[in-house]
Parts: sequence; C-alpha cells; structure tokens
Amino acid sequence: MLTVTQNAQEVLQRLMDNSDKPLAGLRIAAVNGGCAGLQYRLDLVTGPEEGDHLVESGSIKLFIVPDNAEMLIGTVIDFAESLEGSGFTFANPNAASKCSCGKSFAA
Repeated sequence: MLTVTQNAQEVLQRLMDNSDKPLAGLRIAAVNGGCAGLQYRLDLVTGPEEGDHLVESGSIKLFIVPDNAEMLIGTVIDFAESLEGSGFTFANPNAASKCSCGKSFAA
C-alpha cells in the first residue's frame, strides 16, 4: 500500500480543486531516468488507465501503474517546503539506493 501524508493530500486536493477539468486522482509510475536510474512520475488524471491498481489514501485516489506496483509498495509520499524549494518527497522501502535529491532511486 502507498501512503500520502496529510500535508501532501492537502496540496494534491488544492491542485485538483484548481484544475480546469475534473480530476479523479493521482497516477503514479516509476520511469527510467534520474541520476539513480528510476524516477517517480506523478500525473493528476481524470481517471485510471486500464489495469491500474487503485489505492485510496485519505481523500486522494492513487492509480498505480501495474508494472510498478511491487517496487512502490510501502512508499510514503509527502510534500516538503524548504529554502531549496518545495515538492513531493518519497520514502520508498524498496529502493536499493536513491540520489541526494530524493526524486530518483534504484530498485
């Protein structure tokens, strides 16, 4: 299961509420890229794609790309604000390693 912290839920809900189109939730994938080999891809979407796994975390629906489900199990998504900037952070217990920015990982 994935978890979205209360802080991240509030940010996501605000983004969804301010969208021009009705959004159903957040689609999450791990794609090739980043300095550690894989990076998280987050997309606010109008609905799931065929085969997506549905996880609800508070008021947010998460649509998990089927090929990525195992490597994302247990991940906690948060939203952080600091002097360096703001953005979503990921605590993934399945990551063998991650880059210093925390946006890229190795499986």
